[in-house]
Amino acid sequence: MKNNTLQIYNTSILDITQNYMNCNKSDNFKYPLYSSVFSLVFVVGLIFNMVAIYIFSCTLKQRNETTTYMINLVVSDSLFVLSLPFRIFYFINRVWPFGRELCKISAALFYTNMYSSIFFLTCISFDRFLAIVHPFRSQTIRTKRNAKLACSAVWIIVITASIASAFYLDTTSPNSSSQYCFENYSNKQWKSELSKVVVFICTVGFIIPFMLNVFCSVMVLRTLRKPQTISRGGSLNKAKILRMITVHLLSFCFCFIPYNVNLIFYALVRAGVLKECYIENVVRTIYPIALCLAVTNCCFDPVIYYFTSETIQSSIKHKSTVWHNGAKLFNRLQADSSQSSPTTTPKSMTERTLRANKLNNESMV
Repeated sequence: MKNNTLQIYNTSILDITQNYMNCNKSDNFKYPLYSSVFSLVFVVGLIFNMVAIYIFSCTLKQRNETTTYMINLVVSDSLFVLSLPFRIFYFINRVWPFGRELCKISAALFYTNMYSSIFFLTCISFDRFLAIVHPFRSQTIRTKRNAKLACSAVWIIVITASIASAFYLDTTSPNSSSQYCFENYSNKQWKSELSKVVVFICTVGFIIPFMLNVFCSVMVLRTLRKPQTISRGGSLNKAKILRMITVHLLSFCFCFIPYNVNLIFYALVRAGVLKECYIENVVRTIYPIALCLAVTNCCFDPVIYYFTSETIQSSIKHKSTVWHNGAKLFNRLQADSSQSSPTTTPKSMTERTLRANKLNNESMV
């Protein structure tokens, strides 16, 4: 009887060990996925954010509270995009030759970008809520000074938390003497404190901001349906506001919900709270996909800039008009020069030059 019990016990232990080993081998597809998606995000994100930087620094003359949040958001996105080549190199070669410090900095930039994006998008949503739902009482609150203070608070909180999280990152490979990176933390760290930290970060950094975004959007939509708001139709373009809210929430949900929800389950799996092999396989399969979706937020943020700020829309449309008129002027001058004779007098050339300068000045108005 005892021998049978011991045999059953040993068989159970062997099955559990075998299942655990099988569960650990379910996410090897992440390396080609990361390298391809991150390369695409790097190219698209770099172009979009360079355009955004150009608009904010060179063409945007009028700045308000919303553009203050957007400028800080584009700084966060740009720093993260510039760190992507290191991640791409690692996921292609699976070796990290750049040292532990740069690995921790790259990991900190990822967390900084994600949660600063969440907080800045929440600030934009709350600012829109104050402007539409409480347009008069919020005039003393909605100032550029308060917006800068809010951005400073976001940076301090996010950078502190990101550096603390990246500090515990283990870069020692369990199978070789070479360093590795972005493979997350050891099982011992997950079981000791990291699972609790992740739950706290997801609550403060995602669940509460998400609820605030939904609340602000619902209140704005309710305000737009009131009769007294409808009578203000001249100052409120309801179609534009609805488009802002839709783009804002879709981007927020697409980029951040899959990763943060799955991250909670991932922490529970790594901490040993959820031990079923099927659940671990599902969580480990979803995690790389959700991470890729989260990384794309640096590409979608410039779209939010355009749909959220009328100032940016006006700036882009003005530039497009200037370029279009400049192209038309150039084509007209080419046509005139091809039709003119070689013996064109200096007087006629001067008249055409003056007419071209006049057209060019009119196009810049």
